[in-house]
Amino acid sequence: MSFNDLAAALEARRQENLYRQRRVLESAQGPEVSVDGKRYLAFCSNDYLGLANHSEVIAALKQGADTYGVGGGASHLVNGHSQAHHALEEELAEFTGRERVLLFSTGYMANIGAINALIDKQDAVFQDRLNHASLLDAGLLSGARFQRYLHNDPDSLAQRLSRSEARRKLAVTDGVFSMDGDIADLPELSRVTREQGGWLMVDDAHGFGCLGATGAGCVEHFGLSNDEVPVLIGTLGKGFGTSGAFVAGSEVLIETLIQFARTYIYTTSMSPAVAQATRASLKLVQAESWRRDKLAQLIKRFRSGCEQLGYELMDSPTPIQPILIGDAGEAMRISAELEARGIFISAIRPPTVPAGSSRLRVTLSAAHSEEQVDCLLDALDAVRSGTKQGGCR
Repeated sequence: MSFNDLAAALEARRQENLYRQRRVLESAQGPEVSVDGKRYLAFCSNDYLGLANHSEVIAALKQGADTYGVGGGASHLVNGHSQAHHALEEELAEFTGRERVLLFSTGYMANIGAINALIDKQDAVFQDRLNHASLLDAGLLSGARFQRYLHNDPDSLAQRLSRSEARRKLAVTDGVFSMDGDIADLPELSRVTREQGGWLMVDDAHGFGCLGATGAGCVEHFGLSNDEVPVLIGTLGKGFGTSGAFVAGSEVLIETLIQFARTYIYTTSMSPAVAQATRASLKLVQAESWRRDKLAQLIKRFRSGCEQLGYELMDSPTPIQPILIGDAGEAMRISAELEARGIFISAIRPPTVPAGSSRLRVTLSAAHSEEQVDCLLDALDAVRSGTKQGGCR
């Protein structure tokens, strides 16, 4: 058997400036990192609150490993549901204001598990055109009639819902869109979904920890209830700095997932040490609101600087600040020039984003300083003007 066809497809991707390459991170996450043997100032991590390398989170991880070991050892329904898992679920339920929470090993598994437990070929699923790949894959796998509505457009969703005669109607959206950084219009999306007898599911991967008065995400940001957003997904590997994910909702929802979510039933539980670390992270998110305040200040500083430099930013009030470039080759060129100046930012290209909308996906963290943001702006200025000076070396 030959892989010549695969090799040709790979070469085509190289020629189109769309080839992906892995880099090796040799340090902990932080504003300054070591990648492939070189030091960089990094603006491409989802560690929005700077908790991935926090001393209290690390200490909790060690304590959890001492108490529970490293591996979960079994699925949650066999013998892998530890006291650390159970306590974290209860604390997250209280934090989100929901009756119960169910932990999953990854956000991808949470989305696939939840959607496929709730709907099947008798039903319909309605997804934002810019939803994360895990949501789109979950909808397609469900067998339900799959429809996509215009990005963040409640009227477009309402039209599609009104034409459906499906048994169940599930509307699905990201809370914060991962490549654009904008926030979904959850109040209106919820209203039109409920008017048509549907359920709204929100994947708040990038809002959880960063938005809301206490960091409980987009739902708290808009002041929405469980009835208005009955299926809430949160991930722990971004603002919380650990790993894993959860579904929050009513008693009936969580029991349904325990019985029918295959990605929960048929997999080993997350490391109990990670669950213990996340409990420490949750306390920091609640106690240290200054992290969200600092993020807001850095976002404002960066956006103001980019506007003065003439770069085109997308409409984002979140730590995700994409600089729209357009051409994939040009995005790669700018990324490489920044790297040569000591700044590490990935170029995001199709098929992750639509053709013609390649970008530099800048992400800010509460661990960054104002001086580091200014350093990035100086480098962007130097790249645009073609000067040799400007950078972080």
